[in-house]
Amino acid sequence: MNLPILSSEGNLVFYLQEIKKFPILSADEEFMLAKRYKEQGDTKAAHKLVTSHLRLVAKIAMGYRGYGLPITDLISEGNVGIMKAVKKFDPDKGFRLATYAMWWIRAQIQEYVLHSWSLVKIGTTAAQKKLFFNLKKLKNQLKSIDDDTLSPDNIREIANRLDVKEAEVIDMENRLYTKDHSLNTPVSQEADVEWQDMIIDENDTQDIIFENKNEYNYRKNLFTKALDVLNPREKEIIKLRRLSEKPKKLEELSQKYKISRERVRQIEEKAIQKLQKEIKINN
Repeated sequence: MNLPILSSEGNLVFYLQEIKKFPILSADEEFMLAKRYKEQGDTKAAHKLVTSHLRLVAKIAMGYRGYGLPITDLISEGNVGIMKAVKKFDPDKGFRLATYAMWWIRAQIQEYVLHSWSLVKIGTTAAQKKLFFNLKKLKNQLKSIDDDTLSPDNIREIANRLDVKEAEVIDMENRLYTKDHSLNTPVSQEADVEWQDMIIDENDTQDIIFENKNEYNYRKNLFTKALDVLNPREKEIIKLRRLSEKPKKLEELSQKYKISRERVRQIEEKAIQKLQKEIKINN
């Protein structure tokens, strides 16, 4: 069965009905298909893996409807994400494709949202991306907001929750809730001066920006802190299976802990879910 075509908002309902026709795979079916694709390059197996997760893509894409972009485009970008996930998925790691793929799907959609939202580049660092995707939600949670205007207390609260500077909250608020204007627009009807003539470049040079890049350290610290939610055995299994240069096989850990391979896989999958939940809360 071919992939259904998603060309416009008009055929969205038809598309959502069509993707329900693709069967959801069992763990064993998924494992065998992933092995066939990884070891033999079987494109038919990859096709089944992708189509069985189209519903997951649509569900995740629906969560980004509030950014004013066509839902069909969001789903299309998410479909690119699931294809990338299938290409890089390693079934021998012991967890389901959906657990792995949702990270790729969200990343692909978020990149599209960030690049489509404004003519001006927005959300270039991890902190700015977090602020971009959480500002509206936090605004809705704060009861003291009047007419969508952030009070100083609101700004301080949001900055504390997201661990960013108050100035960054104000800047993102202005960029999210005001329209883009051309820098070639005259300052006034009388003056022969454009807005671009008034701009002073106070940004750091490229070499300083490069040196100050901290997204890697941010991600690393976020993951390290998340490890604290695991019990000692879960933490050790994650380190041996995911963080080691030579990851241990399920069979090796089965012998080490004197439990079945399946039980090791279950512990690992549960640990991953706990990590994902903790990272999502703090990200």
